[in-house]
Amino acid sequence: MSKLLHKAAAGTAASCGRVAVLMGGDSAEREVSLKSGKAVYQALLEAGVDAIPVDLQEKAFHQLAELDVERVFNVLHGRGGEDGTIRAVLDFLGIPSTGSSVCALALTMDKVLTKKVIRCSGIPTPDFIELDNEADCERLLAEFGLPVFVKPVLEGSSIGMTPVHKDDDLLPAWKMARRYGAVFAEKLIDGGEYTAGFIGDDVLPLIKLETPREFYDYEAKYIADDTIYTCPSGLDADKVDEINDLVRATIKATRISDWGRVDLMLDRQQRPWVIEVNTVPGMTDHSLIPMAGRVAGLEMPDLVLRILEATLAGGD
Repeated sequence: MSKLLHKAAAGTAASCGRVAVLMGGDSAEREVSLKSGKAVYQALLEAGVDAIPVDLQEKAFHQLAELDVERVFNVLHGRGGEDGTIRAVLDFLGIPSTGSSVCALALTMDKVLTKKVIRCSGIPTPDFIELDNEADCERLLAEFGLPVFVKPVLEGSSIGMTPVHKDDDLLPAWKMARRYGAVFAEKLIDGGEYTAGFIGDDVLPLIKLETPREFYDYEAKYIADDTIYTCPSGLDADKVDEINDLVRATIKATRISDWGRVDLMLDRQQRPWVIEVNTVPGMTDHSLIPMAGRVAGLEMPDLVLRILEATLAGGD
């Protein structure tokens, strides 16, 4: 890292006032969000912050309007919390919130739009094709080829994702992803999986992810105990610098800010490919931002204070 990650300044906790930790919601990632939210809430209490947990339910907008808080720590994963909707309401209410702007959130929630934007910026990302119907699946087999990853456009936590290596598996994979809305497929990169978190201007130590499962799916992320995390990644310094430069370029291209995570693959030739961007990453005991934070010298209470600091500076 070009800079040492600093711990939150003395007095930050008191300066925050009352903080609502938004969690839950009604997206497909609700259960993960509840776990992340509880972890953040406990860490804020340990840091001396006057925090309250808020599980947003069906009357989310009424709940937000009735909040008696100075600021919000948003840990709502997926639709609603990660697509800019909740942030727009908080901006309207004049309540500072952690995370990226409405525009950046809306952009990066859409995986296809994100890939188009970063590709226009010269950032390598796997080729992709949108799958609106069965005819598109046939076109994929005829013109695009396998293997691919079939993914929902608007979901996270690997929900609805399927690697496809055989022709007969494509249509079932498309139908499963279709349950969550729009679908696309991207070329499957055969190689190592890595992720880079960031807080403010600092890129956290790179993590290498390994699982005995076919890929780093929901089970491997949140449940399994046999996922291997290597942090620092074990890559040489020049390769880490190359990846970190791509991470910073991705942050700039998508205009995300404050905190988040960029997921990448290294192919067999050790070429990095940006896969996707996460603007409200998981904060559970299996999650990657807390893991990288610890390696950088930030335990969970310091980590959440660092993220919350941006709201004190009037960040967007």
